[in-house]
This record gives sequence, structure tokens and C-alpha cells, in this order.
Amino acid sequence: MPSLPWSPLSSSENLFREDFLKCNSEFVFDPAKWPRVQMEEDFLKLSKIFNAMRSVVRVPALDPKYKISVLASKQDHCLVDLLHGWQDGRLPVDITCIISNHERGSDTHVIRFLERHGIRYHCSHTTKGNKREAEILNLVQDTDFLVLARYMQAFDAGVKLIGATSHFVTEELDSGPIIEQMVERVSHRENLHSFILKSENLEKQCLAKAIKSYCELRVLPYGENKTVVF
Repeated sequence: MPSLPWSPLSSSENLFREDFLKCNSEFVFDPAKWPRVQMEEDFLKLSKIFNAMRSVVRVPALDPKYKISVLASKQDHCLVDLLHGWQDGRLPVDITCIISNHERGSDTHVIRFLERHGIRYHCSHTTKGNKREAEILNLVQDTDFLVLARYMQAFDAGVKLIGATSHFVTEELDSGPIIEQMVERVSHRENLHSFILKSENLEKQCLAKAIKSYCELRVLPYGENKTVVF
């Protein structure tokens, strides 16, 4: 391929036992000299030369933002953080709808926020025998991926470290390839309120970082249950 009008910002790569290369590169370029369509064609040719299993090119300033739907539980902390992250431009996504198995009143902060910004809210009453999967899939047809914002707590167990994990969703509960993990120390001095506050902050940070990393193409799944995060 001819020399390209770009300047590399960073590049990282990893070689594993599977004997194939995983690489992530960032660069700046002049759109006038290297149109977006031509860039896609050039990288496609390059990927064929090296028999690449997968090659993805993304230009955040030119490409559409990822459209996401959020499946939310009764607790609001992760959902509210995602909404404000989207509003402030900290997350490179567009939120198309929120789906929850809990009703939220019209006077709640979440519903008022969604109505102001024209984001749909759907309450889907699921049961063990009826997960309403067809209904949910119909609601998210116009999205690139789904985000599950849920909550767990371990105060009664007397733990000294709390953690949060963001991972891909699979059929088996909490067993998908991990994208991000965070931990924080707690002590016997914590009361229930401070413990929940620390847990919620950790979960919000972990989920937001995982979404941002995925949208920036820093997450590469490989093998049966692994990821490389650049």
C-alpha cells in the first residue's frame, strides 16, 4: 500500500499461544488527502495481505456514534450515570431506549430526564417462565449493542475488598469475557450507607469505562472466553 497521510499516536500489540497477532493503532490524518471511503478500502486491502481474521477502522469524528439500549434494574445509579455521561459527551454513544422490569413514576428523575431528551422508556414485566425476549429484541432492533446495568451487594458478608466487573453477556450468568474490573478496599468502619455508596461508585466507573473502551475498539474478544483490552 502506498505511503499514507497519517501520523501515528500509539500502537500496541500482543502475541499469544494461539500464534496470532492482536494489534491496536491510533493515528491522526488529513481527511482531504485521505477520504474516509478510501481509508476503508486501503485497510481492507491490508487486512487481506496479512490474512487478518478481523479488521475494524473507526473515525470518531466522522463515523456515527454507536446506538445502544440499556436494560436496567430497579436501582438507578448505573443508569443515571450512563444518562449523564451521554449528556455530557463523556460516552461516545447515542442511547435509543431504556428497558426495565420495574415501573418508574412520571415524577422520577429518570423519567423526567428521558422525556426531556426524547429517549423511550419501556417497562417489560418478566417472570421466570416468560423473559419476554421476543418483545425486548423487537425494541432493540435499531441498536448496535445492549448494556445491562444491574446491582449486587455484599455488605452482610463482611468483605474487605469490593469489586465490580463489566463483561460480555452470554447464556450462562456472569460468565462472559471480561472487559473491565475494579476493586476498592472497605473496612469494619463502613456502615450500610457508605458501603452502598462505594459499591455504586465502583460499578458506575467500571461500566462507563467498559463501554468507552468497547466503543474505542480497545476490546478484542478471542478464544472461548477471553479478551485483550488495549
